[in-house]
Amino acid sequence: MTIAVLGATGMVGGRVVTEASARGHRVSALSRRPPESEDPAVTPVAVDVSDPQAVREALAGSAADAVVLTVRTVPVDQDFLVGATRTVLDAAAGLGIRVLVVGGAGALRSPDDQEPPVAENPLYVPAEHRAVALAGVAQLRACQARAGADWVYLSPPAVLEPGERTGRYRRGTDTLLLGADGQSRISAEDLAVAVLDELETPGPDRHVTLVHAGPEGPY
Repeated sequence: MTIAVLGATGMVGGRVVTEASARGHRVSALSRRPPESEDPAVTPVAVDVSDPQAVREALAGSAADAVVLTVRTVPVDQDFLVGATRTVLDAAAGLGIRVLVVGGAGALRSPDDQEPPVAENPLYVPAEHRAVALAGVAQLRACQARAGADWVYLSPPAVLEPGERTGRYRRGTDTLLLGADGQSRISAEDLAVAVLDELETPGPDRHVTLVHAGPEGPY
């Protein structure tokens, strides 16, 4: 496949680019200031994700079979995130391209149905991170409002950070998953593995999540 990665210089985006290239896919690495790449499978492309025309031209020019949208702002800017998501979904829909949105855990249900959603649950989202969690909820709603587009929203677990690529994870849908140790976490490397698995073998669900699984756990 040819995969366009928007946010290719970020923690997740960079790892998605690496994983995709390692699996033999061609990658268009899209960001505002993409670094040069020595990997012949990776083509850096400068694009502003808030510019609809630039996004459409970049996706059309890359001849992408799929798009991975993984953008974040620090501090969080919900309006930018939602606007960028709409821009990418609309451009991809016009070109007939599937979009995988790497979103936030806040959009998930809490493991106990009697508890509040993750974005409002202090067990998983400290007060200082609530704005980020709520932005993820708004981003999912923006996807749901584009029912005619071909998209899947991937929510990471509560904790996502750089680490080891193990290839071991458990997949779920719209409810936060906990590992055998009671923790909800995964490495950015294993999230990238899940992203490529979903692109290569699309599932039926529009909202999916995952959690790290131990050596005895399923992939």
